[in-house]
Amino acid sequence: MANQESTAQDSFIVPVKRIKDEAKDLPYFQNSEAYARIMSYILALNNAVLNSKVSDPIPESNAITNILALLNTLDSWIALVPPKADPQRFGNLAFRDYIRMVEEKATTLLEDLLPSTLHPAIQEISPYLTQGLGHGIRIDYGSGHELSFVAWLACLEIIGFVRGPTDHPAIVLRVFVRYLELVRKLQKTYQLEPAGSHGVWGLDDYQFLPYLWGSAQLRDHPRLKPVSIMQTPYLEDFAPDYMYFRAIQSIHQTKRGPFHEHSPVLFEISGVPHWAKVNSGMIKMYKAEVLNKFPVVQHLLFGSLLPWRPADSPEDFVAPNSK
Repeated sequence: MANQESTAQDSFIVPVKRIKDEAKDLPYFQNSEAYARIMSYILALNNAVLNSKVSDPIPESNAITNILALLNTLDSWIALVPPKADPQRFGNLAFRDYIRMVEEKATTLLEDLLPSTLHPAIQEISPYLTQGLGHGIRIDYGSGHELSFVAWLACLEIIGFVRGPTDHPAIVLRVFVRYLELVRKLQKTYQLEPAGSHGVWGLDDYQFLPYLWGSAQLRDHPRLKPVSIMQTPYLEDFAPDYMYFRAIQSIHQTKRGPFHEHSPVLFEISGVPHWAKVNSGMIKMYKAEVLNKFPVVQHLLFGSLLPWRPADSPEDFVAPNSK
């Protein structure tokens, strides 16, 4: 994978938005090197957690341990910025203060996370982390912010801090699971609005990848089927080990009424006979409903690690410094 010593000290840049014209820029993005790296990374992580439980014993490198510590720090800061008591119609304004705190302290966080040889990369990777928590001005969160966090993880591998494929299982089953706990806490504490939501016909108001990687976890499960999400005892028993079930449980904790009414897409998917078909369908849906939706990807940032240029090779996620 990537070689830290070979990372050019001066090759990193502050990433910028490139998707501004839907008709012109969105098709370009579909064929860009950034798209290829993001999608191949998501697929590599998908393969890494096939038939795996969150509680499975898996290798946890120092990098994984340190990323988890960073997420714990971000979680602890929520207590420092309590929600404002005044009635507010669209989200709690205290979230702006929380995001401002993260932005102000992000450089220090990443200096503590990364070895000094990788500190030049901080200017490029920091925005992906801060945008992965939600939008401070709009006080919202959605699949675009989730995408930004995954882009941050991909960048950590490209610069050689995270080692793929060795670290891939832990990236999903430890880091991403911890990230989900964090953003769900942010959503609840600050009453974040769903960003770019499709309303009742969307998969989920906030997340997507727990269903994609979560269905990979369940692919060949001998007992649990897609329809099992409709049985409350199964949700309670299996939510700790399977992201898909935890995501459904989270919906039940935040929405009222019949499941088929407030979550018709997930209800329909529960009728699919096999998890393998659910997983392949989720991959197609992610490309169509996240990576090919202008309102979602218009805020994605591009730099030297996720480049805005035609793709080199779309097949495999290989960090550039290892080629």
